[in-house]
Amino acid sequence: MTRMKKYALAVSVTAALVAVPAALPTAAFATASPEPVPAPGATVAAAPAQPATAKAPATAGKTTAKTHASAVRVVAPGERVKAAPGVELWLTPEGKHWSTGDGGENFRSVVDGNLDMSAPGVSHQTEGTAKRLFHSGVWYGTKAAARVVLTDAAGKVTTAKLVELPGKPGWGAWYATTPAAAGTGHGVTLYDRHGRVLAELPGFDR
Repeated sequence: MTRMKKYALAVSVTAALVAVPAALPTAAFATASPEPVPAPGATVAAAPAQPATAKAPATAGKTTAKTHASAVRVVAPGERVKAAPGVELWLTPEGKHWSTGDGGENFRSVVDGNLDMSAPGVSHQTEGTAKRLFHSGVWYGTKAAARVVLTDAAGKVTTAKLVELPGKPGWGAWYATTPAAAGTGHGVTLYDRHGRVLAELPGFDR
């Protein structure tokens, strides 16, 4: 009887001990994945470096003066230039020559004393047909001439072509054509390559 009680007591204690772990709460543990370890002698690629962003240079708010390349054509004495349909123009040391549609010739002297060669100036001659007007003239008294512009009474602008003899003699000729419908009233302005006015002639055709 005593042995049976001891056995029963032993069974009870064992059952209690077995039951304890089952009663304990189960805790969850996160296991971090280990970083891969490169094998000896293996090359590990480094992450590419991010390129530095270059800052745009600050733009200076400077205004550059507008210049015009000289359009003066150098011609030999007596070299004929086709200035308009049926019209040729040429220069000699004495002045400007040009032909007319009817076969005639005209001449504007630069040596007869009628032009003041000591100061910038410009002249203007006009002739034409029912369709177009041929304008020409002499610029003189300066070696800085770069552009001649005609402006009619309505404000329309026509840029002329310029010719001169070799050696910068200080004078040359200009020519241009306009529609006959534009009529008279063309003013003439002579500029240097920086856009400065050298000389002006009032708006009339003659």
